[in-house]
Amino acid sequence: MKGQRVGYVRVSALDQNEERQLEGTELDRVFVDKASGKSTDRPQLQEMMAYVRSGDILVVHSLDRLARNLSDLLQIVKTLTDRGVQIDFLKENLSFKGDDSPMSILLLSVMGAFAQFERELIRERQREGIALAKKKGVYKGRAKSLTQAQAEELRHRAANGEPKTALARAYGISRETVYQYLRH
Repeated sequence: MKGQRVGYVRVSALDQNEERQLEGTELDRVFVDKASGKSTDRPQLQEMMAYVRSGDILVVHSLDRLARNLSDLLQIVKTLTDRGVQIDFLKENLSFKGDDSPMSILLLSVMGAFAQFERELIRERQREGIALAKKKGVYKGRAKSLTQAQAEELRHRAANGEPKTALARAYGISRETVYQYLRH
């Protein structure tokens, strides 16, 4: 029995277009995550991992779409290839079947390390930019969810015993944000 060709696509933001990643690639099923690749706790990744079977081919646009750190990438590739799933990375033109040569494993490791390095550089530049903007007085942080009047009303309602979950729902904020307003 011939396996299925399964696609996995990941974009970091809800407004990003995922169509370009596997455009023109014939697939039986596609799993799409709109989430950061910083962890493997992504619903469609987990569903895809449970779905694929021995003989299937997983097609991914590039290494960094599957994982943004080397240990996650190696673990996912090993888990899938141990189960008989072939993984094809289109951009890098790499394929892994489980019986891979030492050179293939080296390429996977090096390319994965670059993806992780790139992510860490982006985060470092972001932190530096925020620190510089704060120093210049330009960066004020995220805008407050509630106006001063709404925050006072929230505190009053909480003091009168209204449940925090109901307050969060009423103001369109998370419970953690409710607690932050109550602490300050």
